[in-house]
Amino acid sequence: IVYTTHDKDSMAVKYADKAYCIGKAGISYLDTKKIIAIAKKTKAEAIHPGYGFLSENPSFAKLCEQNKIKFIGPPSHLIYLFGDKAKARELLSKAGIPIIGGTRRILVDANDAIQVAEKLGYPVILKASSGGGGKGVRIVKDQSEMLKAYESAQHEAEASFGEKGLYIEKYVIDPRHIEF
Repeated sequence: IVYTTHDKDSMAVKYADKAYCIGKAGISYLDTKKIIAIAKKTKAEAIHPGYGFLSENPSFAKLCEQNKIKFIGPPSHLIYLFGDKAKARELLSKAGIPIIGGTRRILVDANDAIQVAEKLGYPVILKASSGGGGKGVRIVKDQSEMLKAYESAQHEAEASFGEKGLYIEKYVIDPRHIEF
């Protein structure tokens, strides 16, 4: 296991066969070069990236692949693909997997969003194509809200993920769903 100075007394460190400090708390867990260096030094055959952060980082998965270390998770090309929600929707649709109504591409602008919303029917939801966690998401109840919502969602998406691409879905009120 790798750990930071903050986690030195954690149960995971105490029960690990071997534990390696990678630095101070904060961004140390994201220091992929240091993690790979420790994995190579210890002749690790695989890395479990944890949940979130590195598990969703296609560059880290690719780095593991390049160093012939098994990344416990999807291959880097799939992490990259599913990091772009618009592309993922397109792929799922082509595979015959039902998806909620909306675009399978990045919207061109607010006028494009209005045209799509008119076909879908309001309410709709604008979503950042990159990222997650509710960032770059806006519910739009009618056309009068679209321009402000589009600009706001796009600004938040770019600030949060470095990408301002948005897509649109039909907004389902009180949905019941299964996540996997």
